[in-house]
Amino acid sequence: MPQASGIFKQVALKREVTYGTVPAASGAQLMRRAQSTIDLTKETYQSAEIRPDMQVADFRHGVRRIQGSLQGELSPKTYSDIFAAVLKREFTAGVSATSLSITVAGTAPNFTLTRAAGSYLTDGFKIGDVVRLTAGTFNANNLNKNLLIIGLTATVATVMTLNGTTLTAEGPIASATVGVQGKKTFIPTSGHTDVSYSMEHWFNDISQSEVYTGLKMDKVGIDLPPTGMAKVSFDLMGQNMISSATRYFTSPTAVTSNGIVAAVNGILLVNGTAQSVVTGLQINIDPTFSGDPVVGSNTVPNLFAGPVSVTGQFTAYFTDATLRDLFVNETETSLVVSLTTDNTATADVLTLTIPRIKLGGQQKNDGTGGIVQTFPFTALLNTNGGSGTSSEQTTLVMQDTAA
Repeated sequence: MPQASGIFKQVALKREVTYGTVPAASGAQLMRRAQSTIDLTKETYQSAEIRPDMQVADFRHGVRRIQGSLQGELSPKTYSDIFAAVLKREFTAGVSATSLSITVAGTAPNFTLTRAAGSYLTDGFKIGDVVRLTAGTFNANNLNKNLLIIGLTATVATVMTLNGTTLTAEGPIASATVGVQGKKTFIPTSGHTDVSYSMEHWFNDISQSEVYTGLKMDKVGIDLPPTGMAKVSFDLMGQNMISSATRYFTSPTAVTSNGIVAAVNGILLVNGTAQSVVTGLQINIDPTFSGDPVVGSNTVPNLFAGPVSVTGQFTAYFTDATLRDLFVNETETSLVVSLTTDNTATADVLTLTIPRIKLGGQQKNDGTGGIVQTFPFTALLNTNGGSGTSSEQTTLVMQDTAA
């Protein structure tokens, strides 16, 4: 008799049209994973009768729930649909400005793109955007290179190159185009989406299918260690499971082939300044779903959305008072992390921008090595952001150049 092996298990995901109802069998997406531990659980009830035979006479199953997690290594496009569901807004194309006259100036690591007319702010560019100069008779060293906006006024975008190379001073260059790469999403202030999924675990070697319905992402954890691949985990809650000896999601789309991001390739900004002493970063996104059983059904009818909270922590070597005093003085700050799949000029990029955070502590370790500070933080609604400003009116923004 064969036994199921994880290497032959396939995980497919598709959005539901109606909560808890399995969608059509075509069009699902095979998911990359480090592991997927989704499973059916049930509440159980044991009789509390006091009996003369001194024994338990009954034990029952109650409400069914789906619980578990999907864990993987973070890569552009792979989890973009899930992140859109978590942040409750679809990814939309980044803005672009054409027919500009742009002058490139500055010295490494900061460069400026100064436009002769118009406004970056009015056009919708934001701090944390990864942009490229894609048209105009620029020096080849300036064209089609990932540039992270770290400062922004109406006419001046201050940028850093994500692969650490330089830009060549020149200009003004006419007929220039600068555009945000890929797509962006963020937690909106209105018009929130409410997305649920069905997920199939297909055990190919033993011909067993388990389809989990009514899945919503209960919590997301992003872990950026100083060495190694960036990791992501999605905790899920759901309604029910349907089992079969036949695969349900027929001919799902193949897993994505995008490269995996790592903290060694990219830039981390705290308070607008690139950090070279940060030793780790974790970001947690919690959509806080809840649902209660009802009489006459062994499933929860729906999972209801609550606030989306964003918390995390970063660790950094203790070199001076700058980071420590952000906590001591209760100074609000910002955080931007932009990660690439390799060190080429046009590598795929994932960027997370938190425009307003407050540090909740600072603790130092002790020992013979370097002293490391740990800074927990809470992200807050950026009430001063929005249209015509240098930041979004949100708690967290994600840009995915491959979405």
